[in-house]
Amino acid sequence: MEGSKKVKSLVLVCLISVLLHPFWLISANVEGDALHSLRTNLNDPNNVLQSWDPTLVNPCTWFHVTCNNDNSVIRVDLGNAALSGQLVPQLGLLKNLQYLELYSNNISGPIPSDLGNLTSLVSLDLYLNSFSGPIPESLGRLSKLRFL
Repeated sequence: MEGSKKVKSLVLVCLISVLLHPFWLISANVEGDALHSLRTNLNDPNNVLQSWDPTLVNPCTWFHVTCNNDNSVIRVDLGNAALSGQLVPQLGLLKNLQYLELYSNNISGPIPSDLGNLTSLVSLDLYLNSFSGPIPESLGRLSKLRFL
């Protein structure tokens, strides 16, 4: 009887832990993973992305990243950073992103259509890069976009 009480108590503790799990951390990790994918896809000769450590709980302490009070990424400022390489579709997972500033780099390849998922985006600053291909039609869904 004593052993079954311990097992029931352990099961109850596990259930409560699962129910009270801070699910916002999962969201923050998705954003960190998305940004880390970008980092690994870019050449960074000046090490401006050096602080982008995927082992941290969220990317809010990384240089060139701004978060809101809920620790969700709202701004990425990487203009004039001598970056090259290609953008990644995972950027479309930054659901609260308002500003994506990537001007004056040497980023090439296509603009991912996944950027059309960034429904909070106000500014998408991509000038002075080497993108190829069409501008994705999905960007037409960005009703809050004021600067392209």
